[in-house]
Amino acid sequence: MSRMRDFQEKDLKYIWHPCSQMKDYETFLPIVIKRGEGVFLEDINGKKYLDAVSSWWVNLFGHSNQRINDALYNQANKLEHVIFSNFSHEPAIALAERIINIAPKGLSKVIFGDNGSSAVEIALKLSFQYHQQIGKIKKTKFVALTGAYHGETIGALSVGGVDLYNKIYKPLLLDVIRPQGPDCFRCPYGRNRNNCNAECFEHMEKTVEEQHEEITAIIIEPMVQAAAGMKIYAVKYLKKLRKLCDEYNINLIADEVAVGFGRTGEMFACNHASISPDIMCVSKGLTAGYLPLSLTIMTDKIYDAFYDEYHTMKAFLHSHSYSGNPLGCAVAVETLKIFEEENIIKKNKIKSKLLKEKIEEMIEDIPCVGEFRQIGMIGAIELVKDQRTKEGFDWRKRVGYQIYKIAVKKGVLLRPLGNIVYFMPPYVINDHEIDFMLQIARDSILEYLG
Repeated sequence: MSRMRDFQEKDLKYIWHPCSQMKDYETFLPIVIKRGEGVFLEDINGKKYLDAVSSWWVNLFGHSNQRINDALYNQANKLEHVIFSNFSHEPAIALAERIINIAPKGLSKVIFGDNGSSAVEIALKLSFQYHQQIGKIKKTKFVALTGAYHGETIGALSVGGVDLYNKIYKPLLLDVIRPQGPDCFRCPYGRNRNNCNAECFEHMEKTVEEQHEEITAIIIEPMVQAAAGMKIYAVKYLKKLRKLCDEYNINLIADEVAVGFGRTGEMFACNHASISPDIMCVSKGLTAGYLPLSLTIMTDKIYDAFYDEYHTMKAFLHSHSYSGNPLGCAVAVETLKIFEEENIIKKNKIKSKLLKEKIEEMIEDIPCVGEFRQIGMIGAIELVKDQRTKEGFDWRKRVGYQIYKIAVKKGVLLRPLGNIVYFMPPYVINDHEIDFMLQIARDSILEYLG
């Protein structure tokens, strides 16, 4: 029995993998990875796979990045963890200072969590408690868009709008107000993202005008609804949303967990619209894929509503055992140093232009391409059954999953979303690696389409 097969059998005996139907693993066994370097992963048999999705969107600067390795090693030899209540440490302080210095204007305080869902939970609780403590006790509901994804704990799942993840749990979830979100590919107003005037904002505007007295916050993924299929929408939508929230004393929560840290071509997606949220959630790329860590960042307006004598119970009683973990913080500090010292945002703008040109060339003669859309280092190809009507493939065909299986065998890790094949590679990918990634993606799509 090969070592790979031995590990696979043990894996399937004990492990329940995330976001998977485990029956699929009977015919498509888990690939056991032993190491990574740059954009490549290597399994225990020595086969390499280009990581085209940054291992679920977290890896920014390649696997086994020496700068981050050294930062982690140095911190582990000094302090691995300490209770974060009434105690602090240098990496957390350094990280908080750095993040505030680059965050959208007005964000000033940081709460530490350990994953994107927990950051969203913190944001929801903060907004709710904020309005209770300033006397707006009717403001208890949240607004989130159709197609939204904000995580998979109960609160985060409640504000999500993708039935695949939350339909079964609806009896457990919060009652969320859900206006129709933007869809620039299938725009009912006959526009596209380039000439969009955000007419679709009328759904949000009408909802808020009618129910503003009971709305505490609107949560949104700025610029890109990621899990919905990398649905990119117009800057004007965010600008209008910020203005609407200001008008009705509603907190704007920006979920930048997936789109922050350069993914959209700006450090934060909110920067495209030159707006600042009241609360912002970040995770994923914060530690460049090394360790679980999240931050919920808010304005002084939010913070000040909780500042009082302890006996008033205005304190925010939310904690995680690993809040402010020194190892994660040290890695995050090094991640932000790399952004600054290696001019990553500027380099990414050049690289994203090249990626766009190469993908557009790659799809020229592929049938069933409905749309190619891109923002920064996110590129997505939506495959459709009918290019004229934009009718999608039946979800039961599992088009993306079939393409994923073909691509993995050819040496590229794609993780399509339904009928959307997307590319979100580590920022260190070079021209030759981009060519390889796209050639395998093209070959895999054509092989599936026959």
